[in-house]
Amino acid sequence: MKIFKLVVLLFLGIMFSCSTVRVVSDYDTKVDFSTYRTFAFYKKGIDKASVSDLDKKRIMRAIENQLVEKGFSKSENPDLLISIFTKSREQVNVTDNNFRYGLGWGYNPWFFGSSNFTINQHTEGTLFIDFIDKKNNELIWQGIGSGAMKISNIEKKEERINQFVQKIISTYPPSLNK
Repeated sequence: MKIFKLVVLLFLGIMFSCSTVRVVSDYDTKVDFSTYRTFAFYKKGIDKASVSDLDKKRIMRAIENQLVEKGFSKSENPDLLISIFTKSREQVNVTDNNFRYGLGWGYNPWFFGSSNFTINQHTEGTLFIDFIDKKNNELIWQGIGSGAMKISNIEKKEERINQFVQKIISTYPPSLNK
């Protein structure tokens, strides 16, 4: 029974660890973030992101929705320029699911069982969102989110992108998180 509980806990841990987005942010401590109220997307930076144009649109839409919810507005003459950068890599996890039993400790000629391996492969994606002060042309805040990308269908992909962006943008502005 203990082994069954351990297997269930391990399975749940793996499932939840794959679905989470790990987020960190960094910012210029000398900046007064309350002065920024408008934004626009920095086309030169976004064009360099190594994802499809459709995914760029999804990311930008998600960023815009999150910033509008926070009271920002999109503008032709913005305070902030928003840029993105992406990375991805393949993750492979191999698990040995040994199940062996016998009649005692140590060497046992009646020791038998089975061994099978489970191989999980997924894409680990990282999204960088940069906030650039337009007037000074300086990076003032950067949010980074990493996690497994689930791309089984378009709806799941869009949901996952929204999840990434929401978690990253939730750490902005830094002065409100203290």
